[in-house]
Amino acid sequence: MSAGALDVDALIDDPGTGIIVCCGSGGVGKTTTSAALALRAAERGRKVVVLTIDPARRLAQSMGIEELDNTPRPVPGTSGDGSLDAMMLDMKSTFDEVVLSQASPEKAQQILENPFYVALSTSFAGTQEYMAMEKLGLIHAAAQRDHSYDLIVVDTPPSRSALDFLDAPERLSSFLDGRFTRLMLAPARGPARLVTAGLGLVTGALTKILGAQVLTDLQTFVAALETVFGGGFRDRAAKTYALLQDTGTAFVVIAAPEPDALREAAYFVERLEEDAMPLAGLVVNRASVAPEGGLSVDQSAAAAEQLADRPEHALGAALLRLHAHTLRAVERERLLVSRFTAAHPQVATAVVPALAGDVHDLGGLRRIGALLGT
Repeated sequence: MSAGALDVDALIDDPGTGIIVCCGSGGVGKTTTSAALALRAAERGRKVVVLTIDPARRLAQSMGIEELDNTPRPVPGTSGDGSLDAMMLDMKSTFDEVVLSQASPEKAQQILENPFYVALSTSFAGTQEYMAMEKLGLIHAAAQRDHSYDLIVVDTPPSRSALDFLDAPERLSSFLDGRFTRLMLAPARGPARLVTAGLGLVTGALTKILGAQVLTDLQTFVAALETVFGGGFRDRAAKTYALLQDTGTAFVVIAAPEPDALREAAYFVERLEEDAMPLAGLVVNRASVAPEGGLSVDQSAAAAEQLADRPEHALGAALLRLHAHTLRAVERERLLVSRFTAAHPQVATAVVPALAGDVHDLGGLRRIGALLGT
């Protein structure tokens, strides 16, 4: 049985919906959809913050904000009884916040100044995705305390890495529990008499390779990392994971009416279902719109062919060819979407027609929101 059309307005109007996570491959309008959902929810009375971890700056530009950073900023020009703030994940700033919240001032300063920490907080694989989870958890906890927001909209990175935040805690846990990490922690965890001769030989070899100061920095960093991301890290990760699985969370998969994008959407849907994440539905963006007029594809093509040899009707022939091309695109896209819904009948779907131009302001976002809500 088909799930039918995705009722976006019902989703954002439901006070039980506290988090909407938008995910999808690159270039499908995910950031724009996230912003449009957030704006529509705010103008329908919700207190919304939209968090983007997409490095593109389109979100800030479309919302009339000079630059987004790790601090929520009000979006000017919104109407209605709700409110809208926007922010962009700053990976290092979020990492610093975690360190400052979990370590003593002295220990935190040691960590923040450590060269290995600087490298980890800006480039370690999986750090961005994990920090996105941390930031979501921090925003949600703060909103629960001070009632600042009742809806958080998360715009995830493009491509399949958008679901890496589901795996990031496990990857960082594996790093913390790894043999090399335990080796580095051994001198810090126990009295010197527990350090075996074998460990001393390994440490001596590493000192020759890395240098004494580098090895000391590494040991200090790993020990500090264990302090900050030990049990507390795993507890917070588990809580955030549970938050994502909660009935108050809704995942919306964004796609374009193209084979590759819909294949990626199928991957997202299957992975979310596998992890028991609450999937609200699929939004298919930028669908071709059938032109007005009663001519079929074959009729348009035939008429264009008849006019092809008459220079005075060159414009008419070109318009007829465009008409036929657009009708073919509409038919092809409808077939692709129908194949997806046949393969995933449980997924509610909304199809948003393509606009004539790019979305670059609140007016464009409102129009997208209105199309989503119809």
